[in-house]
Amino acid sequence: MTTEKPDVFETVESGVRSYSRQWPAVFTTAKDSVITDESGVEYLDFFGGAGALNYGHNNDKIKSALVDYITNDGITHGLDMSTVAKREFLESFKKNILDPRGLDYKVQFPGPTGTNTVEAALKLARKVTGREAIINFTNAFHGMTLGALSVTGNSMKRAGAGIPLVHTTPMPYDNYFGGVTEDFQWFERVLDDSGSGFNRPAAVIVETIQGEGGINVARPEWLRALAELCSRREILLIVDDVQMGCGRTGQFFSFEEAGITPDIVTLSKSIGGYGMPLALTLFKPELDVWSPGEHNGTFRGFNPSFVTAKAAIDHYWSDDKFEKETLAKGEHVQDRFMKLCAKFDGISTRGRGMVQALVFDDADLAGKVAQLCYDDRLLVETAGPKDEVVKLLPPLTTTMDELNRGLDIIESAVAKVLF
Repeated sequence: MTTEKPDVFETVESGVRSYSRQWPAVFTTAKDSVITDESGVEYLDFFGGAGALNYGHNNDKIKSALVDYITNDGITHGLDMSTVAKREFLESFKKNILDPRGLDYKVQFPGPTGTNTVEAALKLARKVTGREAIINFTNAFHGMTLGALSVTGNSMKRAGAGIPLVHTTPMPYDNYFGGVTEDFQWFERVLDDSGSGFNRPAAVIVETIQGEGGINVARPEWLRALAELCSRREILLIVDDVQMGCGRTGQFFSFEEAGITPDIVTLSKSIGGYGMPLALTLFKPELDVWSPGEHNGTFRGFNPSFVTAKAAIDHYWSDDKFEKETLAKGEHVQDRFMKLCAKFDGISTRGRGMVQALVFDDADLAGKVAQLCYDDRLLVETAGPKDEVVKLLPPLTTTMDELNRGLDIIESAVAKVLF
């Protein structure tokens, strides 16, 4: 059942909207892993706000802290002034996230979006090194503002800039050549060759798992080799953890499995805990060369997000229980997908933790599967350069029963399109 779309969405809202085209229902309420339209039809949500809802919709454990803060007239807009809410978030983040992992990072609050924390990271790397060039990777996605677009691979999104996107050079991501070409062979060669015309870069920016690029998972050994190369050449390593951080892969940071320590880390999406806007740029203390106000933003001090972020961290990250539950759920999804792929030709699976994907040799079939899932009241999106991937980002709090119900819907849709 589909809710009729009021004319105002067609007549007033810009044509730039996208998700509402594939999911035409008009939604009104949401709870945990279920979102409900205005006719009362419930949809199981395996989209999770594109990774912004790792703890689900209207999580009671986080909502109570937010409601109490608002009803007590807590500061809402604080720019970068010192507030109790900010202090308590920083204390919790240091105690529960940084210290247990042996990470000594300064925390910067840029504007509260993923693309803004990427912009801050790129600006800082250039300021620290005095160099301009940035290395990015094929099929990367880092955001929609000009700096972030310049290190993004998607040609359609890049074209929207309307101007040349310069001072960046793409390199092949892990397994881009299917193992035929040695990793980093070209990268190291041009760095050493004085005739290559290749300027020594300020930084390399990488996603450990490329979400929008199609759930491309970098091997831990590839990431370690990249980190070692950057360290040896005095090139800063930026890990973009906007979508894959905050527990999506099991551990809080997606780079933990590889045992690396990036120079700069970008966080947004689920760091706000409740779907609230918040972004952090983390960097080693010796890189903190900003002048006061050199990178700022009106909403860099949105205090309700500090409150919900702290509540999420205190509840879910004071021990390793949540991490273990997430890994177990991810293994369950992966196991079911592997069994599904064994039944049919033309599909494969990849992922890590609670980001999992079905990859279709025939790209059109992925969209058909996603549409059938929507018809059966399950929200999943597609990803990859040809939208050939059905991508799962369910809230990490999704129950095992809900996971199995959603996986049943996906398996039914796959059977329909592949028979």
